[in-house]
Amino acid sequence: MGSADSKLNFRKAVIQLTTKTQPVEATDDAFWDQFWADTATSVQDVFALVPAAEIRAVREESPSNLATLCYKAVEKLVQGAESGCHTEKERQIVLNCSRLLTRILPYIFEDPDWRGFFWSTVPGAGRGGDTAEDIHSIDSCEYIWEAGVGFAHSPQPNYIHDLNRTELLKLLLTCFSEAMYLPPSSDSSNTNPWVQFFCSTENRHALPLFTSLLNVVCAYDPVGYGIPYNHLLFSDYREPLVEEAAQVLIVTLDYDSSTRSSPTVDGTTTGTAMDDVDPPGPDNLFVNYLSRIHREEDFQFILKGVARLLSNPLVQTYLPNSAKKIQFHQELLVLFWKLCDFNKKFLFFVLKSSDVLDILVPILYFLNDARADQSRVGLMHIGVFILLLLSGERNFGVRLNKPYSVRVPMDIPVFTGTHADLLIIVFHKIITSGHQRLQPLFDCLLTIIVNVSPYLKSLSMVAANKLLHLLEAFSTTWFLFSAVQNHHLVFFLLEVFNNIIQYQFDGNSNLVYAVIRKRNVFHQLANLPTDSQSIQKGLQRKKKSPEPISRTNSQDGASMEGSRPAAPAEPGTLKTSLVATPGIDKLTEKSQVSEDGTMRSLEPESLQPLPEGNLPSAASDGEPWSGEVSHPQRDRRRLSSASSSGQWSPTPDWVMSWKSKLPLQTIMRLLQVLVPQVEKICIDKGLTDESEILKFLQHGTLVGLLPVPHPILIRKYQANSGTAMWFRTYMWGVIYLRNVDPPIWYDTDVKLFEIQRV
Repeated sequence: MGSADSKLNFRKAVIQLTTKTQPVEATDDAFWDQFWADTATSVQDVFALVPAAEIRAVREESPSNLATLCYKAVEKLVQGAESGCHTEKERQIVLNCSRLLTRILPYIFEDPDWRGFFWSTVPGAGRGGDTAEDIHSIDSCEYIWEAGVGFAHSPQPNYIHDLNRTELLKLLLTCFSEAMYLPPSSDSSNTNPWVQFFCSTENRHALPLFTSLLNVVCAYDPVGYGIPYNHLLFSDYREPLVEEAAQVLIVTLDYDSSTRSSPTVDGTTTGTAMDDVDPPGPDNLFVNYLSRIHREEDFQFILKGVARLLSNPLVQTYLPNSAKKIQFHQELLVLFWKLCDFNKKFLFFVLKSSDVLDILVPILYFLNDARADQSRVGLMHIGVFILLLLSGERNFGVRLNKPYSVRVPMDIPVFTGTHADLLIIVFHKIITSGHQRLQPLFDCLLTIIVNVSPYLKSLSMVAANKLLHLLEAFSTTWFLFSAVQNHHLVFFLLEVFNNIIQYQFDGNSNLVYAVIRKRNVFHQLANLPTDSQSIQKGLQRKKKSPEPISRTNSQDGASMEGSRPAAPAEPGTLKTSLVATPGIDKLTEKSQVSEDGTMRSLEPESLQPLPEGNLPSAASDGEPWSGEVSHPQRDRRRLSSASSSGQWSPTPDWVMSWKSKLPLQTIMRLLQVLVPQVEKICIDKGLTDESEILKFLQHGTLVGLLPVPHPILIRKYQANSGTAMWFRTYMWGVIYLRNVDPPIWYDTDVKLFEIQRV
């Protein structure tokens, strides 16, 4: 009964507040205490008993009362922090105040006139007395929440502490969410004042807080002791805390690294920069601390923790639903991205061993699973961005040669091979059976394959056929002539074949055999018609076959056991819009690999003209491609070349400009040498069996017969403000959609993105 009474009293107080037209004095404690002195209001109660319409009404009609309510609630939090909350009543007051503020803050942020409210000075407010000297003198580093980076002692689990921390982190996250109420802007000086203050020297607990958040996330093991169904028998108080910690952590690390002046460890070193002489890092202490982690055991702890959590949704058990599955993999991917972006030594550590594959496999699983779901376009982008970042390092390509034996259930063809095969097969699946809005990612997917191709020792027949199928699809005349940038995809694929033939011919008889079987595709490319009539004829075919890529002759075969097909989103699923991301030329910079394995950056002008340089002038400025449906108007502007109407159309000169640069010499030479030999064997021995031909190709050699190997070109990811803005909108979109109980931001006037229904 007491609980119902306290809710009633709380509701009465809210009604009084909304109906009072006169300002209530801040000194009227009897009135204000009604909002937090009661003990039985959960966060769900507060959201139910304080309706949005009433908060807005107070904001508009009696703003001074809303201001006093916030001020008094903050005052109670300050008192609690000063006194240390020794009694249960004090603890309850702090929780009630933080719940109330979590409810009210979004409505303060949505009104621009209120934005400076929390940064204004409060009349007559000092910094509190010096009575609680003991609180100020404690060393908070002794109270880090979990063992891990920089802290060896694991405190006794205390579920009350976990619940309280979760509530306070929710309030912090709500404070930081002011960013959601500002439209996207590429101005990197637009820093979040809350994050800036929290991560500055003003916060003397910054280090223990950073360490606590990082350790709580990386030490979490959702499966625990592995007892089946244990998550149904016991409440896990740690999981909500871990989710909240992960969200607070990625928001505090929202920092545009493309503008920072402090140099990072050069990509060619193996991370031997001395820590003592590191340049002063950014003002954001969390980014600073993250970039300075350097002990191998700390890296191991972080990597193992992130890999364990990312792999959790993939865990197969024989008892359905017997193992707990976490839902915060998107936040983990953003965290992993930040770790690699801000701490190059961590990136090199990840690539030093096969542990990187424990990150790769879950990412490929998520990409494959989300490919048909329009509400998960953001997840597709971040997965691809991480793989693009990793693929810029030679070690990643080398690690992919490890045999793939873990059988994660994915709806891809069964194959026997390496992690490289898995990557190619999943990418093929995304391109051939993902939804339309993934087309802008094709450049990125193929760039990743190009980057790793010089190091792939032996592709399986399944993966080799997939690559040839992509080339076949992308080199049809209607596809090449129907958009100004489509021929790039052919250039990327030819570069893959050239890299493998020139640098890894010996182990790749499957790919060589597939190239020989599909040799007509290369001959058709070499003889691509360039006259106006043929171009028009090529475009006519488009009308007959609107699907961009046929699924026929891609020989899919049976999918893996236990897998389920990638499903589109349920109609009505909420999603948040994303800003456009930069084109691949802005997203990457080209580096040349020298013979000793070091990389040097290439200035764009010193490059041999690659396909990127041959665009009509309007497109070469790297108009951003977005994860959104294309906008015909913008596309028309961007694609205009010769025609006066503004509608781009292919011309013979345009086709000639890139056709003459198709890198076909190596493949044509290979076909010229091997095709007659293979045909001769087939006739002489009456062979019809593939395995005999493969055996012959395995022992063949092209030494001295191929053109001089070209230098290896790697397109490395480079930080830029465009991707920084994309990450900000994506991250806040994930946080908005994931916080539904209570629905902190639902139905408020968010400006950073649009909320849409699939």
